[in-house]
Amino acid sequence: MADLISTRSRGPIIAVLGIGQVLVWGSSYYLPAVLAKPIATQTGWPLSWVIGGLSLGLLVSGLVSPRVGDLIEQYGGRPVLKASAALMGVGLAILAAAPTLLVFTLGWIVLGAAMGTGLYDPAFAALGRLYGERARTSITSLTLIGGFASTVCWPLSALLVERFGWRGTCLTYAGVNALIVLPLYHFGLPAETSRPASLRHGFATTSATRTLPARNGRDRLLFWLVALTMTLSSIIAAVMSVHLLTILQQRGVSLVTAVAFGAVVGPCQVGARLIDLVAGQRTHPVWESLLSAIFAALGLGLLLMNRDAILVGLVIYGGGIGLRSIVRGTLPLALFGPQGYPALVGRLAFPMLLGQAVAPSAGAVLLQHFGGHSLMLTLLGMALITLVLSVVLVPFAQRTPAIAQASPSVTET
Repeated sequence: MADLISTRSRGPIIAVLGIGQVLVWGSSYYLPAVLAKPIATQTGWPLSWVIGGLSLGLLVSGLVSPRVGDLIEQYGGRPVLKASAALMGVGLAILAAAPTLLVFTLGWIVLGAAMGTGLYDPAFAALGRLYGERARTSITSLTLIGGFASTVCWPLSALLVERFGWRGTCLTYAGVNALIVLPLYHFGLPAETSRPASLRHGFATTSATRTLPARNGRDRLLFWLVALTMTLSSIIAAVMSVHLLTILQQRGVSLVTAVAFGAVVGPCQVGARLIDLVAGQRTHPVWESLLSAIFAALGLGLLLMNRDAILVGLVIYGGGIGLRSIVRGTLPLALFGPQGYPALVGRLAFPMLLGQAVAPSAGAVLLQHFGGHSLMLTLLGMALITLVLSVVLVPFAQRTPAIAQASPSVTET
């Protein structure tokens, strides 16, 4: 059955996960971009608190991610992703019915648990458990589909808000997750047998060592290098996604032009992923990590230093973060091997999501007190540190994982 899953069913499984990713990203992470202002206007709640719901959700998702990785390692991706869709439906229903800001915040806590069990990292972990060392192409394909989440769901959310209001939009998305995403995962993903404890010792699961690989000193060092590289990249992306328009306007760019420039980033991300899918599969992910860091640093440098090169800088930057989304799933798999991969992804997601939760607020403080130039200098410094760390990772490109692949065990759905 494992061979069947790895050959005939790979396409449908990627399609199921891809559709799920578009819908869950669109109904959680990308939701405040459209709904925040209508919510604040109708309720009178402070806009900063309304937007802060997403930061709280990301914080919760980071806190649950190590445990989520353990659950996928033990039981496979289907039950965890189904739970995510159910939690997403509950959280959105709470938002739709929220009479007070406190209840609204509670809804984001539930949505945070849903994001922690259902966005890219759990999906990568599920693919890693299914396909082992052969998961790389599947991960790249998934990010290619998932890259259209904002393209699909921002216009959809705007249409829903116009016709049904923000509460009706949240309730609609709750139904989408409960009635479409959850059944899609149930019938479209394979059921996997529980993995015996002897096959789940690749990474430590005790509370005292929950964030570290239980292998050797070199692996621990490598783990922290990868974690720091990915966390810095996530912080940069989070700040840029929230504050890019403000930064561009402080550079003298009109709002209309800033929006047009900002819209270039998404297609560049998808384009980079498509190029990787076609031409990058024979390259070790550590080189893609380095290329991503070079693109991000170069793009930010152009944005900072040359007003006439803003568009070029955004194109290069967009390609860099597009590659980084792929590397987020493929680099740990290549460096550490497939056994223990879901647990490892959960641990790596913990600092990344915490960084994403804090970064927009920290960026707002820098922006308010020191201006966009200082914020961009800070981001460029972080990008250069990421570049140095990526160079340090290059010697590990020839490294062979110490633990052999465990054969996946799959039953009929």
